[in-house]
Amino acid sequence: MDTVKLENPITVNYLKRHLKKSGPKLALTPALEKNLKRKIKSDPLVRNYYHALKANADDVLSMPVLTRNVIGRRLLSTSRDMLHRVNVLGIAYIIEKDKKYLDKINEEIIAVSNFSDWNPSHFLDVAEMATAVALAVDWVGDDLPAATVKMAKEALIQKAIEPSWNGNNGRMYGTNNWNQVCNAGMIAASLVIADQDIELAAKTIHRSIDGIPNGLMQYGPDGAYPEGSTYWGYGTAFTVLTSAMLKTAFKTDFGIGDYPAFKESADFRILTIAPSGNYYNYADCGDRHSNAGDIILAWFATQTGNSLYIEDDKLSQPVADFGKLHRIAGAGLVWLAQFEKTEEAELPLVYKGDGKNPIVIIRDGEGYYFGGKGGKGTVSHGNLDAGSFIWELNGVRWSIDPGNQNYNELEQAGFDLWSSCQDCERWSLLTKNNYGHSTLTVNDELHVNDGFAKMVNVSKGDQPEAEFDLTPVFGNNLKKATRKFIKPDNNSLVIEDQIETNVHTKMITWQMMTQADVSIVDGGAVLSQDGEKVMLENLSHPEIMVSIISLDPAPLKLDRQIEGLKRLEIRIPAYLIENNAEVIKVRLKAL
Repeated sequence: MDTVKLENPITVNYLKRHLKKSGPKLALTPALEKNLKRKIKSDPLVRNYYHALKANADDVLSMPVLTRNVIGRRLLSTSRDMLHRVNVLGIAYIIEKDKKYLDKINEEIIAVSNFSDWNPSHFLDVAEMATAVALAVDWVGDDLPAATVKMAKEALIQKAIEPSWNGNNGRMYGTNNWNQVCNAGMIAASLVIADQDIELAAKTIHRSIDGIPNGLMQYGPDGAYPEGSTYWGYGTAFTVLTSAMLKTAFKTDFGIGDYPAFKESADFRILTIAPSGNYYNYADCGDRHSNAGDIILAWFATQTGNSLYIEDDKLSQPVADFGKLHRIAGAGLVWLAQFEKTEEAELPLVYKGDGKNPIVIIRDGEGYYFGGKGGKGTVSHGNLDAGSFIWELNGVRWSIDPGNQNYNELEQAGFDLWSSCQDCERWSLLTKNNYGHSTLTVNDELHVNDGFAKMVNVSKGDQPEAEFDLTPVFGNNLKKATRKFIKPDNNSLVIEDQIETNVHTKMITWQMMTQADVSIVDGGAVLSQDGEKVMLENLSHPEIMVSIISLDPAPLKLDRQIEGLKRLEIRIPAYLIENNAEVIKVRLKAL
């Protein structure tokens, strides 16, 4: 997909003519504030979420003021905490006009403005802190002491915007979630300090609007975010906040919200949440969807009128059950209050998400849930997992993805997590390599890191299927490999691999990751979990016994330890293959 540029008229003169002079103007205006107050009275869902937000604000009141607490190489948890505090305290103050919320905001702004820096070596930390301080000044600045506002604006210039011009400009033009977060922070900061340094503000906003499409194009062509569902939540939160801030400041977001495939990505988000509440957790994704409700989706609901994007059940839960809200919950509440239902579109039962990390999701709308993928390891937050799949039935997940693990623990151990060359350390971890995924392995070797497994075909109908060409991930070890996933009915899944070998092929291993208890039987295995049973049938090679490799404990001390984890293997030596062609066909079927 080619990059579609945004309209970018930002100059000093444009800011002078078009930037709203009075506040609030960042994702909030006096009109939106009035609407929010009205909806808190009239709309039970808005009222409930506001009460949850106010409860969060009340909790923050008793917390010690933030300190510059760098963990490993990150100040990020402090920056995120500040953004959360500003969002809940800011909206609570706007609605209640109780000075205790304002005093706490004042105290926190002074504290973070006095930090020696906002950790520019890990620029996400700067971006989130800048967003927080900018929102605080914009939302409640008129009621803050002038000295605090002055200090905050100086900090935004010296600790956020100026460092963004030092050295690496690539983060503003990158193609991953950093683009979305860093540009949001710089735009927020620039809008707030424009009255102090309009030239700096103009050139910074111009740069961001120039760079943002490099991040947005990753959603194409269908809305499937290549970094998975967790990072969809991260990057997208800051993109919708950017859109909202620009619209309230300039009455236009310059095309961000209407960028090709961006709005469609809300379907991707919902579809990656399985009926169990667990994610289809490929690409460094977390395991489980938040119980607090996805307030980011409220922006999509407001833009489309589609009530599918309002998580009514979660947003209407008892206030005490919400826990800590999303760190842009304040802006999210404003979006929720703007929602007017015009439609409730259906989600597809077969979802094709092509692009840099193609996936397919097949479901029945009830208990059947399948996710399979192609892609390559070198995509941002990518793993050597082409051909892998997860399968869930009635809330029980039989084939699993090992998911993500804590970055800081690995980094503190001196582990090189972020390089992705073929021999890089990242691929030694089960969560990152093909040995920890339900896919094929050839000659017991790692997948080719840059080999791209494309989506060949997705067909719908009574027996939907999807096919991926895995050939590039096996390098010289195979002539050809395609993998087809078929849903014959609502109780089974068929995985069919067409293989063409060559002189380098020694061993083909079909593998599936599971936490189920496993009993080997003739022709396959019986999996038992949570009172349910599934038969793994080796349809093509019933004479080859399934092997069980226990991965609890996992091979490396630094691996994620997953209770009961095991790899089921069907190992086919090349000498058994006639005429260099083989079909491996396995069926998983509920008993």
